[in-house]
Amino acid sequence: MYFGFKNVTVRYGRKTVLENVSVDIPKGKIVTLIGQNGCGKSSLLKIVSRAVEPRCGGAMLDGRPLRQYPPKLLARKIAYLAQVHTSPPDIDVRTLVSYGRYPYTRLGRGLTEADGTVIERVLAMTGLKELESRILSTLSGGERQRAWIAMAICQEPEILILDEPTTYLDIGYQIEVLELIKKLNAELGITIVMVLHDLNLAARYSDMLYAIKNRRVYACGSCSDIITECHLKNIFDIEATVFEDKINACPYFIPLKTITQNGD
Repeated sequence: MYFGFKNVTVRYGRKTVLENVSVDIPKGKIVTLIGQNGCGKSSLLKIVSRAVEPRCGGAMLDGRPLRQYPPKLLARKIAYLAQVHTSPPDIDVRTLVSYGRYPYTRLGRGLTEADGTVIERVLAMTGLKELESRILSTLSGGERQRAWIAMAICQEPEILILDEPTTYLDIGYQIEVLELIKKLNAELGITIVMVLHDLNLAARYSDMLYAIKNRRVYACGSCSDIITECHLKNIFDIEATVFEDKINACPYFIPLKTITQNGD
């Protein structure tokens, strides 16, 4: 296993959220976790940041548990961006992005010329060069999210983990952020794992989907394998009609009604 989760069980008190869940993430692919609210998608990702401690099992990288890696070495390999971000109110974009160089700094030394080169390259790649002096709080939601993603990319990670990266964004900014994620995957070869609630966007921007239901992996596979009328009914309790998006070479669906509306 290159990266993923092996035999994970997560409990909050007496409630079991995930039970014996294994997820295998192929190198260089975009993989999205889907499922109903509260099914444990974000809890699984939070194991990487140690915000959640599993009852058993855990996250793996190159066949080794993440807990065996020194923190700075792990930060050079995996960047984790949580759903909710906090930062000083007066921080500017360049300073925020520069925080991504922390895994490469030495005690008592500031940023090097090499660090500056990386920061410049990431600002340009994420379309933030003209915004680098702006205070983060003055940016639009989409611009702020780009800045946070840029900070994560500044770690030069092999793997980027994004917990609901389009939350609170309107559809235009959602597309902007996901196009950036797709660009980073294509140009840098970064493996990307994320949680998305919009299934049509998940199908458009992912190579592979993992669906979680009833504490376990219900199904995994290509977007065409997972976005089917049968799976949508069984996972999300909806009736839908699935179509083919020939422009983007992916499925999309139009929801018709919930199962309860149909009397089932």
